[in-house]
Amino acid sequence: MRKDFEKNNLAQASSPYLRQHKDNPVHWQEWNNKTIAYAKKIGKPLFVSVGYSTCHWCHVMAEEAFSDASVAELLNTHFVSIKVDREERPDIDQFLMSYLVSTQGAGGWPLNAFLTPEGKPFFAGTYFPIAPIHGRSTFSNVIQQVKTWYDQHKGTIVSYHFPTERQRPEMQDAKDLVGRIASSFDAAHGGFGSGPKFPPHNTLLFLLSYFEQTKDAEVSRMITKTLDTMATRGLHDHLQGGFYRYCIDEAWTIPHFEKMLYDQAMLLWVYSLASRLFDADTYTRIVNKIIVCLTGTFEQNALYFSAHDADTDHHEGTTYLWGKGELQTTLTKREYTQFTKIYEITRDGNFEGKNHLIKKKLRFLPTIEEKLLKLRKKRPQPFTDRKIITSLNALLGVGFLMAHRYAGHKTAHKKALRLFDRLIETHYREGSLVHSSLEGRTQAHEFLEDYASTLLFASYIYEETGKHKRVLQSLLKKLQTFTRDGVWYESESRDFVKVPASSFDHPIPSSISLAEFARLRTNLLLGKSNTALSYRSPINFDFANMVAFFAEGNLHEVHAKKRLPWIFLPVNSIQILSSQYQDCYRQTCTPFASSTELTRHLQQFL
Repeated sequence: MRKDFEKNNLAQASSPYLRQHKDNPVHWQEWNNKTIAYAKKIGKPLFVSVGYSTCHWCHVMAEEAFSDASVAELLNTHFVSIKVDREERPDIDQFLMSYLVSTQGAGGWPLNAFLTPEGKPFFAGTYFPIAPIHGRSTFSNVIQQVKTWYDQHKGTIVSYHFPTERQRPEMQDAKDLVGRIASSFDAAHGGFGSGPKFPPHNTLLFLLSYFEQTKDAEVSRMITKTLDTMATRGLHDHLQGGFYRYCIDEAWTIPHFEKMLYDQAMLLWVYSLASRLFDADTYTRIVNKIIVCLTGTFEQNALYFSAHDADTDHHEGTTYLWGKGELQTTLTKREYTQFTKIYEITRDGNFEGKNHLIKKKLRFLPTIEEKLLKLRKKRPQPFTDRKIITSLNALLGVGFLMAHRYAGHKTAHKKALRLFDRLIETHYREGSLVHSSLEGRTQAHEFLEDYASTLLFASYIYEETGKHKRVLQSLLKKLQTFTRDGVWYESESRDFVKVPASSFDHPIPSSISLAEFARLRTNLLLGKSNTALSYRSPINFDFANMVAFFAEGNLHEVHAKKRLPWIFLPVNSIQILSSQYQDCYRQTCTPFASSTELTRHLQQFL
């Protein structure tokens, strides 16, 4: 048994991230019962390193510390080393990230933790350098200090208990909540708070829902300033469409060049709603460009990959950068003049001597941009994590339906239906949802995030087509098994502790928020009752706040004998097939004699 663990065993892993470490001299193992049993048998503590395949600093540490023979010898001698893909095991990631933040005050990836053989964490950190830099300890020193401390204290290490979160009211009402959001709004640059700036998907969704009802001018300003800035400056890939993960500065200038499926899904949702509410052709064009990006770089057989790396050939952003001379040579004199009227181009550039493309104003140059994109495609491209993650594909499906309903995208409806069919066909087996797959090989762990996201997607599919009612009912029933005594749990994996689900809506909606929204919509569609939900604090819980806003009655429950065209309905609507015509809104149901009267009534809310 010992010989099986005295080597690196990641070559056969299903995760692209784990495979990236298969040639390290560290004797990496996967997290499973067999590995944990081995650690307990020989009495060695665990070193658990968590990351994901498109993480820049994960790559740096893999190339430095984890490729170093002396570091590997220390780890191999004193620890059982385990690599974890956070996208495959959100339960392990959430548990260790909670511990890291509670002990260090902040978190990030790579997440490097030391645990007892029984799984009790006793020290954690993020990136550790191979050589001294900025006063930080080298990883070798950290390993030695941790080992010494463990030998002296291993008999007194206590278990870490992941804090459970029960929904408690923190805000009085939606107006109070909006005021708090406004206090953190960056009026100069858009977004909320200071840098680094992540796209605030969830806050924007809440504000868009609130704006439709109130037409509040200040809310309109916060939304449009943020959407315009994100689309104009460095977060947006102006040539291919889609968005990068975040910008390192408050002015949205230089991004971290990863492209994540979840950002495309959530921003597709956001810009689609905004295109309707503000009747903005520019937002419709952004929606179209996101879908072009998804179709061209994420899609395979109607399912979608999880991410594209920030790095190309170990250098961040290389694929996307342009020298001024290169642009002058590539474009005609007339094209270059047009280009520099829209784009900020300098000799010295804005990122490592080159130009990351940023616009001065939100205008489009389709012919010139397509010309540059064709040239860019000939360059080496970033690594793609081809893993298919259930929850992220389900969120994208919702985004496609939003693009169909509110931005009028001609093929988005078909894409959503095909995505749903493929997801159920490949990831829903004998009443259970698998979390992810790679090249047909599935990872069988079950997580709340997958059931919540897929139920939400199924509720929109059922609303659109009237089909898949049995799937809808089955997913709702299974969703209920993840909550006990008012507490939602992320999973009940047999090889790890039972982890309470997080309610933190960043960067994507939390499992809890998705579960509450999916349950609310499904109950309405199936004629079941819902309970009121509490508002939470702003920014970090704003998807939950959007759900609470709807649960309070701010959602038009449109009952009709057949589905009405979405162009006639408010964005805050759900269609329910019924034998009568009525609009139930803000605790009052108003009956109508015909679909014409009902439609005329609803148009006053547009």
